[in-house]
Amino acid sequence: MKRRITFIQRVDASFDPQQAVLTTSTLSVRSLDAAREDRVTVGLDELPDELRSVLEQSHELHLRWASERPFDAVAPFSSRISPGLHVHYTPLKSESSSEELCTLLRTVVAPSKDAQYKDCSKQENILYRIRSLHPPLLSTRFASSTSLQYYTHLPSIQPLVKYIKTTVCNQSRADGPECHTRVDALLSADSVDIDYDSISHDLTLSGHWTSPPTGGWTDEFQKPASAEDQLEFGLLGAEAGLEPEDIKMGGLLAVVGQDRKLKPTMFSFPSRHQPLTEPSSYTVSFAPPTGLHPTMSISMPRSSIKRPPAPSDATCALHTYLTLPSTIFGDQYQLATTDPLFLKSHNLVALRALAGEMDLEAPDWVVQRWGSNWLLELATPPEAEDVVSTPDHSNWTATIPLHLRYLPPSETGYRAAHIPWPVVFWACTTEDTTKMGLNPFDRTNLGWDSLFGPRTMFYQLQPAGDRLVEEIDVPVLRLEGGDGYFQGKYIEFGTCVAISLGFMWVLWQLVRVAWTSGVGNKRTEPTHDKKE
Repeated sequence: MKRRITFIQRVDASFDPQQAVLTTSTLSVRSLDAAREDRVTVGLDELPDELRSVLEQSHELHLRWASERPFDAVAPFSSRISPGLHVHYTPLKSESSSEELCTLLRTVVAPSKDAQYKDCSKQENILYRIRSLHPPLLSTRFASSTSLQYYTHLPSIQPLVKYIKTTVCNQSRADGPECHTRVDALLSADSVDIDYDSISHDLTLSGHWTSPPTGGWTDEFQKPASAEDQLEFGLLGAEAGLEPEDIKMGGLLAVVGQDRKLKPTMFSFPSRHQPLTEPSSYTVSFAPPTGLHPTMSISMPRSSIKRPPAPSDATCALHTYLTLPSTIFGDQYQLATTDPLFLKSHNLVALRALAGEMDLEAPDWVVQRWGSNWLLELATPPEAEDVVSTPDHSNWTATIPLHLRYLPPSETGYRAAHIPWPVVFWACTTEDTTKMGLNPFDRTNLGWDSLFGPRTMFYQLQPAGDRLVEEIDVPVLRLEGGDGYFQGKYIEFGTCVAISLGFMWVLWQLVRVAWTSGVGNKRTEPTHDKKE
């Protein structure tokens, strides 16, 4: 097992050498004000049989989870996904079934009964690769992506933590209580990643914390008990490199149990995920009343959508990537339009890619797949816009018309639809000679990154809200037992009466037409004149 712990301090943050002390067997930190990443890599032989069986049938498996809590992602961990659990999967053989993976997901996800949850029990519930309508950027070389996707709304990873503690920790060579403590810490993480590929045969689990707990990070890391294990430590700071695509990092590194002192280091690397130099944020809302055709509004201060610090010859465009559960969907024919009046009224440029459930009429209980993904390019204010009439602090809003599906009935007459905030980002091209694969903190398989060229740079806007999931009350049929006329039995009776009356009226009209035609034919029998 290999463990890597990295603390990322702001460039202007203060640091006392006594805050990080290395001995021959331990490394202790005290009151560190920094972001943190914990990464653990284990081999297949260290995993439980049920998990190893799934991985042995996988070419690639990537789980991405993000919290509903707002957080400011920092470099080099500035990439984002929508809140919830995202699964990206490629079986080792194309004809392989995903049944074992779905069984594992049902164990580690365990959603509440009230959640609008599409069970991963059928092949249809894991989506085939998202398809592009048009290349989002002027690049002909696209990054690789997994062949299947799955998503579910998951506010907490408590079931996943419980699964790791009862299986992986019990088979680990590390001390049981220490493993349990480390896994419990994931409950406060802002995001968690799990990665496996058939080339390395290693499973990697990463937890990210963008801000420290109250009082800063105070922890002690022991030398691994086994000579086969390794614990790497880094205390670093990140800033812009000499080239626009580079991130420069410097600080202290050590291997606990091997190094006698912390070693100073400085290095740089090209990164596909870049921080914006100025504060950039956005908010998401649905204008009330939402009804069955809600419109998603993405509002951004005009100062947040200035061109990113990419090379002057780079092509940049502002995008949003929506992950929509099956309860809500977009109309692909409406959003894929080229009508300039429609696009301008919503501050959209084009629908660039889509995948998933596109049936416009099916109710939610008929839909088999979990939902859909949408990549849209957003319009930006003209550079020559009148600054006096539109001040810099005003908002620029893009709107996306959506539609709710009919949901199963409930006792209250309403059901909640949970809609995660989309990610909003700039995508900019880079030179063909740029090598993005050298980043030790690289993060791929996010869903939207595979829709662009492998050398594309992304600049993420930060969501600004109390909760990064919108909850909409959807009116549904009220079950029996409540008061009022809009109950199941009354509507069912009324529907039967309406259908019966309608059938009788149509039948009467047919009889009437037939009778009238028969009488008319008798009265107007043709007569023939005799010729002499």
